[in-house]
Amino acid sequence: MVRSSLAVLTGEPLIFTVRALRDCTFLRISKSDFYEQMDFAIDWMAVEAGRALYRQDDQSDCTYIVLNGRLRSVIRKANGKKELVGEYGRGDLIGVVEALTRQPRATTVHAVRDTELVKLPEGTLNNIKRRYPQVVTRLIHLLGQKILGNLQQPRGPFSGSALGLPSMPSSPDVTNPASNLSTVAVLPVCDEVPINAFNLELSHALSAIGPTLLLTSDIIKERLGASALDSIHEYRLSGWLAQQEDINRIVLYQTDSTMTPWTQRCIRQADCILIVGLGDQEPTLGQLEQMLENTAVRALKQLVLLHREDGPGPSRTVEWLNMRSWCSGHLHLKCPRRVFSRRSPSRLREMYEKVFEKTADRHSDFSRLARVLTGNSIALVLGGGGARGCSHVGVIKAMEEAGIPIDLVGGTSIGSFIGALYAEERSAVRVKQRAREWSKAMNSVFKTVLDLTYPITSMFSGSAFNTSISNVFEDKQVEDLWLPYFNVTTDITASSMRVHKDGSLWRYVRASMTLSGYLPPLCDPKDGNLLMDGGYINNLPADIARNIGAKTVIAIDVGSQDETDLCNYGDSLSGWWLLWKRINPWAEKVKVPDMAEIQSRLAYVSCVRQLEVVKKSAYCEYIRPPIDRYKTMDFGKFDEIYEIGYQHGKLLFTGWARGDIIENMLKDHRSADYTDSKKTDSCTCPSADFTDLAEIVSRIEPVQSYVAADAEESDGLTEYEEDGMDTVREEEGEEEEDEADDPEDHSPGDWGANDIFQSDEEKSVRQRRKNPSESNTCSELSDC
Repeated sequence: MVRSSLAVLTGEPLIFTVRALRDCTFLRISKSDFYEQMDFAIDWMAVEAGRALYRQDDQSDCTYIVLNGRLRSVIRKANGKKELVGEYGRGDLIGVVEALTRQPRATTVHAVRDTELVKLPEGTLNNIKRRYPQVVTRLIHLLGQKILGNLQQPRGPFSGSALGLPSMPSSPDVTNPASNLSTVAVLPVCDEVPINAFNLELSHALSAIGPTLLLTSDIIKERLGASALDSIHEYRLSGWLAQQEDINRIVLYQTDSTMTPWTQRCIRQADCILIVGLGDQEPTLGQLEQMLENTAVRALKQLVLLHREDGPGPSRTVEWLNMRSWCSGHLHLKCPRRVFSRRSPSRLREMYEKVFEKTADRHSDFSRLARVLTGNSIALVLGGGGARGCSHVGVIKAMEEAGIPIDLVGGTSIGSFIGALYAEERSAVRVKQRAREWSKAMNSVFKTVLDLTYPITSMFSGSAFNTSISNVFEDKQVEDLWLPYFNVTTDITASSMRVHKDGSLWRYVRASMTLSGYLPPLCDPKDGNLLMDGGYINNLPADIARNIGAKTVIAIDVGSQDETDLCNYGDSLSGWWLLWKRINPWAEKVKVPDMAEIQSRLAYVSCVRQLEVVKKSAYCEYIRPPIDRYKTMDFGKFDEIYEIGYQHGKLLFTGWARGDIIENMLKDHRSADYTDSKKTDSCTCPSADFTDLAEIVSRIEPVQSYVAADAEESDGLTEYEEDGMDTVREEEGEEEEDEADDPEDHSPGDWGANDIFQSDEEKSVRQRRKNPSESNTCSELSDC
């Protein structure tokens, strides 16, 4: 604790006496040293919502640290178009690369909402570089990790459908945009929306992740007085709300039913705005929403549609979205009956007091929304592989039994089909029934023969296959699925990968399953481009799920394994010789690929490279059931392949449970900071004082030999540094002990106990991701 700092700044005498209650160790800093160290160079500043912090091509003369609020970075391309680069929340550093390299600003950064920052001028950074070179070493280390991490990630657009994020390219400074959300405003579409019960239900789910606070105008008046919302108390309210954000993982702001000063405050404070409507009502636009559009609020806006537990499934979602061009995503929630119960506010509180005594169900839709808002979504990605994909259903069944929630589903080829079934049903039993019926239809020789055509573009016309897919999904739209869903196709018109998150479900599933030579390309109903099997460009799109916002991606690979022991036939090859080898029963058989196989291998070359990158990534849990002996068209062996997937998943997930992998997936690593803060002092802000701010900028690896080497080599230490060196060594030694026991610092691959439940390929993937030599004692810069 710092004492007498105010007296040092003002020059006034002390107004109190400080006595030691027991033996204490303290550091004394003279007034001159204090002025020399501080130099009054660190400035506090506030930026109003919508205003620019700096603009692209401006001179870089400082670095900023976000104390509270939210900023958005946008880049202007040469063609004049703007792209969202990323968003920054509490604890993030902004503009450090440009400031260190003295380059012009690469992007324009403006405030999404009212934001408080600390400004570190260039002179301060230079002073730090000269006097504390170990700080620069640490900055280089952290920036290097970010850049290398970005190079290892497949490049592609962030889509953000799970959170409702606009399209954005991958950036080394931003990981999951939802991970640093601090405030969420909840705005009802109409008076019939049970907004009180909704917020209590969401608070219950969020509380399982980290400290959560629900604020309404009544709660504010109760805590701060009846006049707390008056303009005369503006700064007092702002300061108190900032403090609540510091000590809570998420603060929920419940708006009033009209555009009151409190409603305006909620919108100004929001990192994200949830617009809540009733899914069984006619699509309509609320009065508050229309006002919201006119105020040009920059916060992310997400449409949430509530559905009754025993009511019909989602429908007409497109109409809801077409009315809201400002909404960038949507979610469907199936609500418990208590949400729609008509109780008075007091009785509702009493009921939810009992609800809060129980742990939130991790499989509920409210828990899914909570994971989305805190950046902890778990995605299931299913790869292509023909009939081998029947094992997907078995693995999903094992996931359900292991208690692993699924928040987002994506896939390619057969994976897009099984994934769409699960996103619609959310039940492995129902998925199995419907997938088995479809597999039987696929095994019909009669229908196959009838669909044959003159093979100019393909062997079959595609009519029979279209009917089989459309019979399964009928006229369902992707927007009407319970779970956020995407699939991948190859656009041969534009020679690019396409990610589909909306539109006709059966058409895009069919397009993703279109094998070259067998079926004709499907013409995209939106632009007429020719779409083929997504497996030609990305057969296991775990990277897409990650870019959409998932923290963890469970990827199931069922692709074919090409033979590598091919015959070395020399410089030329005779087809007659190959024919003789095949028809002669006594001749030695040779393995030489035919034209179709060569074409297939060429098509999957880029896909194989992408798969290797995904398997090595830290965010992906790679699974491959032992289904190599089955062929692409073995749909008649559905039950057999399903059982292999189920048994493999059951053994694997048992090992995950023993190794705490499942619990680690669900853990929000940022919540530990708020929990620790509340344990020490419920009124202490974890990142609100300059001591913590200095720690953010200058956190150093606690390695004894490194500090000692610096002490020996540096001959320019000040008197203050020499006196404090022993204290630094002692404190760093204690930090090293504490962090060595921290389970969050271990790699997710360090669970040796469950190696017996993994295939050889899964073991090798997990082994490559281990890095025991790295101390990992410092969190990432963005997590500070």
